[in-house]
Amino acid sequence: MLPATATPATVYDCAFLDLDGVVYTGSQRVEGAADALTQARALGMRLAFVTNNALRTPAQVAEKLGKAGVAAQPRDIITSAQAVAAVIAERHGRGARVLIVGGEGLAQALTDAGLRTVETADDHPDAVAQGFGGPDMPFSRFTEACLAINAGALWYASNPDPTIPTDRGAAPGNGAAIDLLRTSTGSAPVIAGKPYPPIHQAAVDRTHASRPLCVGDRLDTDIAAGHQNSSDTLLVLTGVTDAAQLIAAPPAQRPTYIAEDLADGLLRAHPAATREGGRGSACNGWLARIDAGTLRLEGEGSRTDALRALCHAAWTADGDSPSTVRADEALDSVRMSAT
Repeated sequence: MLPATATPATVYDCAFLDLDGVVYTGSQRVEGAADALTQARALGMRLAFVTNNALRTPAQVAEKLGKAGVAAQPRDIITSAQAVAAVIAERHGRGARVLIVGGEGLAQALTDAGLRTVETADDHPDAVAQGFGGPDMPFSRFTEACLAINAGALWYASNPDPTIPTDRGAAPGNGAAIDLLRTSTGSAPVIAGKPYPPIHQAAVDRTHASRPLCVGDRLDTDIAAGHQNSSDTLLVLTGVTDAAQLIAAPPAQRPTYIAEDLADGLLRAHPAATREGGRGSACNGWLARIDAGTLRLEGEGSRTDALRALCHAAWTADGDSPSTVRADEALDSVRMSAT
């Protein structure tokens, strides 16, 4: 639990990197991310960009990374669209008819997998493939999907993310669209993206990684994916997860490592949070303890080390149960005292 490590870029052979909220957010770069990834590569860490966003093609993702200052080739990109297309092709065979509810990235992935895309439920599709189609996705696509699923087509989805980050804030993601079809059909899809195994296995197959590190900003997808696939995980605090959500994380969503950003996470050693007898959990000048169901924090140092101590205290106390300790006061102490 929150162990010490040498510089992760020298310990893990490949980083499986999420994109939105990690390398960029909407059209904006995450500050320092490109330089951190360049330095990680120089230390021998290979990079694979594993994204749940099924809207873009790998070439489009590589182009977007280039604009963010990160060198990448389409072969470095593993998308949930590719993962779901591979699952459908394996289960239904090449040439199967698939009704698509999604954008260009999903359409290309299905075609590359040897599948035939169709437009309406009247084409009697074998499967429905659903992926994020952007804000302009016509409602008629969901109508066709509902009709096809109710007529017996098997339903597959790229990813379950409820939101997607944009320049204006969080917007509905593919998980929200899944809920629409779930409500109208009473069915549930087979999901290929994070946190489910198909996309992780695709990344392993592509990179031949023997010890990957799953890096992301979401507990329920990026970090849960590592747990499901027995890989260590790094949560960066540049995206959707905040400190309170991190402390309250259920066991299957608790990261191995916590960092402010990619530079902090990949290029620096992580100090261990340790139990200090009956006093609480300590990390680099901070001591966290639980008093009557409330987290208390004392000491000084970095915000990240304070969070490491707080998480260790909360997670150690709760064991295999979700944390229920109150953390507001301790987090106020972090904001006022951390350097």
